[in-house]
Parts: sequence; C-alpha cells; structure tokens
Amino acid sequence: MFIIRLVLKNTLRHKLRTLLTILGVSIAVMSFGFMRTIVTAWSAGVESSGENRMITRQSVSFIFPLPYSCLQQLQQIPGVSEVSYANWFGGVYKDPADFKNFFPRIAIDPETYFSLYPEFIIPADQFAEFKKERNSCIVGAKLAREQGFKIGDLIPVDGDIYPGKWEFVVRGIYRGKDESTDETQLFFHWDYLNEQVKISQPGREGQVGWYVLSVHNAAEMPRVAKAVDERYKNSRSSTKTETEREFQQSFVSMSSAIISSLEAVSYIIIGIILLVLANTIVMAARERTKEYAVLKTLGFSAGHVVGLIGGESMLIACSGCVIGLAMTFPMAMGFAKAFPTFFPVFNVETITIILAVSVALFAGVVAALFPAARAVRMRIVDGLRSID
Repeated sequence: MFIIRLVLKNTLRHKLRTLLTILGVSIAVMSFGFMRTIVTAWSAGVESSGENRMITRQSVSFIFPLPYSCLQQLQQIPGVSEVSYANWFGGVYKDPADFKNFFPRIAIDPETYFSLYPEFIIPADQFAEFKKERNSCIVGAKLAREQGFKIGDLIPVDGDIYPGKWEFVVRGIYRGKDESTDETQLFFHWDYLNEQVKISQPGREGQVGWYVLSVHNAAEMPRVAKAVDERYKNSRSSTKTETEREFQQSFVSMSSAIISSLEAVSYIIIGIILLVLANTIVMAARERTKEYAVLKTLGFSAGHVVGLIGGESMLIACSGCVIGLAMTFPMAMGFAKAFPTFFPVFNVETITIILAVSVALFAGVVAALFPAARAVRMRIVDGLRSID
C-alpha cells in the first residue's frame, strides 16, 4: 500500500509532463484502435459470407454478364440445392459527390434470392407487396434510416450502366440477422430491369451479372466449382465458380495495398507509444537516482525499486489506454456516420480493444525495463553522489 502511494505521488510530481505523456499515449491508442477498425470493417463482407454459398461469374471479369439460359443448367449440377441470380445496377442517386448517396443497387430474382440469404429478414406482408409490384424495391434498415426512406416512397435513379430514368417504389425494409449483416443495399426485380432493357437497348436483355449457388454440403464445393466451370469451359461465356468467401476476398484484395499500409501504420504507432512513454519514465528515473539510493539505504529491496518505476510506467500507460479507448468509440461512430454505405459494418470489435490494451500494457512494461534495471544495478554510493 505504501508503494502504491509513492507511485501516485511520483506520477503527479510533474503534473504537466505526466498529463502530456498520458495525452500522447491516448492519442496513439485511439489512432491504433481506429486504424484496426478500418481494417476489420474492410473485411466485414468476407467474414459474413455464407458457408454453403458459391458464386458463378464470367471468368474474364466480374463486369461481363452471363446468359440467363445458364440457370436451368446450373440447377442440374449434382450437389447444387438451389440457384439464384443477380445484376449490379449502379446508377446515380441525388448528388454523386456525397458518399451517403452511394449504396448498392442490385436486381434480383425475388422468388429465390432471399431464400439463399436468410440473414436478410423481411416482414412477410412487406415481402408479399414487393413481389406484386414490378418496379418495387426492398431497402436495408440502415439505408432507410440514413436516407429517410419509408414504405411507399419513390426513389429516382439516373442509370449509367443501364441508361435512362428509373424509379423504384419502396415496398419493404429488411433487417440484418446480426450486426455483421449489410443493411445498406437496395434490391429490385430483375424482370423489371430485363423488360426495360429489352425495350430501350435490344440485344442486352437476358443477361445476369452472377449466379448464387447453394450446395448441400460445404465439402462438395471444390467438386461443384470444377463441374460448373468444366461445363462452360469452351463456351462464349466461360465461368469462374468460387465460394462466396473467396468472391468477397477478391474485392478486398483489390485494395490490399491500402489495407497493408494501414496495418503497417498501426504497428508503427506501437513504437510511438513506446517512445513517448519510455522518454518520460527514463527522465523521471534519472531525476530520482538519489532518492532510489536513499530508499535502498533504508532497506528497500530491488523489488520495491522496480515496483516504483514499473508502477509509474503502468499507471501512465493504463490511463492513456483508457482515455484512448474512450476516444476511439465516438471517433468510429462519427466516421461510420460520414460514410454509412461505404462501410456498411463499422464497429470497434472486441479483438481491437484487446489489441489496444495489450499494446498499452506492453509499452508500459518495456518502457520501465531499462530505467528499472539501471536503478537495481546502481550502487548506493554512486546514487548518493549523483547531482540533481
């Protein structure tokens, strides 16, 4: 108890220096936590991928479509339990310069798509209304909150991939089964898209962006992928079939340089925390050399001296960590609000908190090692001769 009181007094002896050190550690911890959150949010789609879902797309590039006629053939592949399809629509809603107006707009088959994605929960009455109306749509709950969409609202979109003026009527709002589910998408009828394209752009109808396959057993995925791709190997629309996780990972890998840079910077921050804290502890220990010598003269053991130096270091590190984590959450919330659809899932995960705390504790221990070792090895007579 006496040592604890001494640690507190030593920590508060130079209040301004201690305060600035705690502030430096807290800002570093906040930066570390925020960057780690960006990294985990970037991969949120990969983590939420279905274990038994596969994606079949055009082998050259995702931007090239596949013929609708593949549907029946895919349904006949052994091991495939259900098949659906979808199209990336794109389009421009309001001001394209505002990130809030960017959200996925996807044409789907309502009869099969949502059965393959049970994580999208839609009220039965709303889903029934959605299926009745050709230009109706279903939007995510988060998207509805951000844009103020309500049942019955009309959403005008200027087409880019599919030119023209498009209008979608909101007939349903889906919610995610858990926090990792993307609630920022808009789904509408593929039949509506196909009909309009047939009228305005003859020759482009009857095409889908990708197929979603559900398999009976996840262990059969490699065989199913090989069977699908072999079937279309020599056709004009050769395919690439992969698990949904691999499909999502391919998009993440496009930005691998950015993610790697953020990860590198987050680890550099560990060094910054260590340097800031170590500088303070070394200065404090040097100023108290004579005090440590007096304590050793009075019978204080090496463990007591180590406790004084290490305790001060850990107190500053823990204080900075707590403040830094407290700052991380509002910062993450503000960032998520500024980019609600660019990062559909942006939460400070438990692993990020654990890493931040571990980093702070590690810095606290390492920063105290050198001054503590020096104080323990110091001879009493040398300490008493030191000049303040």
